[in-house]
Amino acid sequence: MSVSLSHPALRATAAILAAGTLLGAAATTATADPRPRRADVEISAVHPDVPGPDDRNNQTLNREWIELTNNSRRPVSLDGWTLSNRRGITYTFEDFRLGGRDTVRVHTGFGRDTDSDVYQDRRREVWNDRDTATLRNDHRRVIDTESWGGRGHDRDDDDRGDRDNRGDRDNDHRGGRDNH
Repeated sequence: MSVSLSHPALRATAAILAAGTLLGAAATTATADPRPRRADVEISAVHPDVPGPDDRNNQTLNREWIELTNNSRRPVSLDGWTLSNRRGITYTFEDFRLGGRDTVRVHTGFGRDTDSDVYQDRRREVWNDRDTATLRNDHRRVIDTESWGGRGHDRDDDDRGDRDNRGDRDNDHRGGRDNH
């Protein structure tokens, strides 16, 4: 038994087969790309534990910071994202939008939040000479980590955490925005 197709039916069949072949080739190319996808937001710089006396004044605390950079052209809402150290001291972003190709510095001490600087409002250092910063999104997925320092004794390498002025443990600190 032979099947005979009209000329328009043959063209339609050929077009469908060609489209399927192109789609398959595109899918193969996309999965075969050896370059890892770069995270849209990353920990781009770290300035931990300022050298010198641990006087813990606000100026000293604000010289301790972690920088986050948005590598995409689109703004990213960091609402509910967290930045924590290896001891579990955590800063949670509230109502903060990081613009495309923008960077924000997360300072330890007190200050007024802006588009480029936010403050954890803490009275103690967060980042040690040897530590790890972990950035998680609002679904608690790890977005980026950055470790620094070598072997040696960590000053303040215990599990005391940060304490607020009432003496309560303050390991989960929420940030906010004054200018929105």
